[in-house]
Amino acid sequence: MTRSTRNLSDHELSRVIDFLRKIRQPFDAGIPDAKPDIYWNMVLELIDSHLQQRPVDMSTMIELSKASWGTGNRLITRMIDKGLIDRVPRGPKHKTCFLVPSDRLVNEFIDYATKVKAHLAKTFGLRSGAETDEYYFGGSYFAAHIIAPLQGGEISSAALRNLHFLLHDDNYFASMRNMWSDFRNDIGRKSSFDLRPLPELLTQAEIALSDPATAYDVVAVNMPWLGRFADAGLLAPLDGVLPHVPINPLDFHPSVWATGRWNGRQYGIPIYCTVEILTARRDLFEAAQLAYPRTFEETIAAARALHRPERQQYGISWNGARGMTIAHAFMFFLASSQGSVLELPRRTENWLDALDTQNLQLRINSEEGLAALHYMRQLAEVSPPGVETFDAERNLDCFMSGHAAMSYAWTMRAARLEHELSSRVKRRVTYLTPPVLKGRQATAPVGGFLLTIPTYVSADRKREIVNAIAWMASPEAMKAHVKNGFPVAPRFSVCADPEALASSPIVSFVDRMARRNELNTWSRPPVREYIEIERILGNEVFAAVFEDKPPKRALADAEAAAYRCIRERATPRDTLAA
Repeated sequence: MTRSTRNLSDHELSRVIDFLRKIRQPFDAGIPDAKPDIYWNMVLELIDSHLQQRPVDMSTMIELSKASWGTGNRLITRMIDKGLIDRVPRGPKHKTCFLVPSDRLVNEFIDYATKVKAHLAKTFGLRSGAETDEYYFGGSYFAAHIIAPLQGGEISSAALRNLHFLLHDDNYFASMRNMWSDFRNDIGRKSSFDLRPLPELLTQAEIALSDPATAYDVVAVNMPWLGRFADAGLLAPLDGVLPHVPINPLDFHPSVWATGRWNGRQYGIPIYCTVEILTARRDLFEAAQLAYPRTFEETIAAARALHRPERQQYGISWNGARGMTIAHAFMFFLASSQGSVLELPRRTENWLDALDTQNLQLRINSEEGLAALHYMRQLAEVSPPGVETFDAERNLDCFMSGHAAMSYAWTMRAARLEHELSSRVKRRVTYLTPPVLKGRQATAPVGGFLLTIPTYVSADRKREIVNAIAWMASPEAMKAHVKNGFPVAPRFSVCADPEALASSPIVSFVDRMARRNELNTWSRPPVREYIEIERILGNEVFAAVFEDKPPKRALADAEAAAYRCIRERATPRDTLAA
């Protein structure tokens, strides 16, 4: 089905529909002799069912529209005759049909919804001089609002006393620890923060979430790990306490807030997000009169044109080290080929809620997987020596020292290109959406961490802890981090702040990608088997890219091994369930 070219994402469209429903309800309920507008209701339900990919039959549609059977039947017949509704057979053995909106109705409703968004943007959410498309419908920020400096006295000392944090050992969490300690003095001691490197964090998180004796109150969970811990019952659900603490989910981009959801419940609060992008040396591209690449093919061509090993200048730098590093790279390039390691219902907004986690279908051994491996093997030909040992740090150092024309990098790390004194590429970098396989849609993987609470924490203490997390994830705290060189804010209010926008070009760049619906959270799906899949890919992909293992065999072996892991993990739980 074709879509209007208007800049309105499916999630925004869903929010417009919800807004239209809610604004009509007080009229129907409070105005004398008011009656439901069945045509209005029917159009909203048709578009909503289309967005949610939820088939609807005639009986259900008439019920949802609040019409009598005869009136509803006549209206649906007229809409079919006018080309506004299409009928789709339920199946070869069924005589009945589902009702779906026609292309014409979808596009005309999008035009209408876009005008509604524009009017509301001008009234509530648009900065002076900005374009209407810069406003994200449902974001909770306001025009020209500058967020006040962070204050330390906004939550009580009782909520902070003796809190113990297990966090990732990176610059962002170190900065957060220092900020917390500065404001809380002896209450927020630095000793309350346990920072661990990523592999060690996973091991320690498994211990911390399982054993009350460790006495951790807050555990940072890498986004792809969520299903592993939530499915095991180790994380406390937060839905009951969130309405009572100062944190507004609508201020987070929906795709980022959804990274904390598992099986329809919220288990984590995003503390920062970072996006995989392509960085390019603007000066080298301009000198060679090259266009910035948008596809795999164009990226390889540009890298070859700028590859000068005799000058210690290489085409492109990326994360090629064996293990989780190259596994991540493969999953990102797979996403840029419009593939994923799992068969996913990506067209639905809350794709994870629609995923059947008990019957996972793998898509590793696929045409998209072959395309990703082919691209990685070509990258290796125009990469610096030793790229097979590059983790994110070595990759960035190579680019920052001026030895690569392009580099794949996380936005949080890319901020160092402009802020560090040692950077030889300062003010020479252009930030680009990751190139894709020709003909595919632009998409950028989202990573980052969620702050979670162990299940063993008491209900009374849980609210105090979430209050503390809300302070750490507040717009004021995130703005302070952005101004300190960490452009990782997932909140609309921070991205709308003029001072935050001025602090780094990456803030507005990522915000534009988010509004264009170019961020994805499905490239590393947070299912309980994720760690095992990552480990398998880390070996098989490395063998295919750097050790001459035939790509098709590597993908087939990886998929077979992953299925074995899925079956092994399912057997004990299925036995217990039986």
